[in-house]
Amino acid sequence: MRTARLDLLPLLVEHAEEMAQVLSDPALHTFIGGNPDTPQALRSRYQRMTAGSPDPAVSWLNWVIRLRDEACLTGTVQATVSPSSHGPVAEIAWVVGTAWQGRGIATEAARGLVDWLSQQPVQAVIAHIHPEHQASAAVAAAAGLTPTDEWHEGEIRWCRSIRQ
Repeated sequence: MRTARLDLLPLLVEHAEEMAQVLSDPALHTFIGGNPDTPQALRSRYQRMTAGSPDPAVSWLNWVIRLRDEACLTGTVQATVSPSSHGPVAEIAWVVGTAWQGRGIATEAARGLVDWLSQQPVQAVIAHIHPEHQASAAVAAAAGLTPTDEWHEGEIRWCRSIRQ
């Protein structure tokens, strides 16, 4: 996928080394918990992710965000497409390294992802956002998602219907 400034490249195990640096700031884990992965741990995680979901009905779709002008990776976007009673639903998430935040990269990447998903057989796009994470809420809103009254593990469910 390609946007004005970004290339969304399918995740590869080989991205782990550079992405470990991109995601090394502990502040990125304020709302999601945990700690930054070492390059080795991230490599193992990426091996599991690129192998795909153990459930054949679920698709794991993962991309790294490459800022074209700087020729560097800046974060990730992902979608987990699962069946639902209304048809396939995509749960999305994004993360951009601290050094690249505040430049609209997450918004551009999330919009690109949602635009791409709208061309797939997906009924809705969902994101779960911590109620205090204003930056992620702004990204979700810019990608056309709206908050719902539903909560999931302490986060607000945001949704955008693609097809009705």
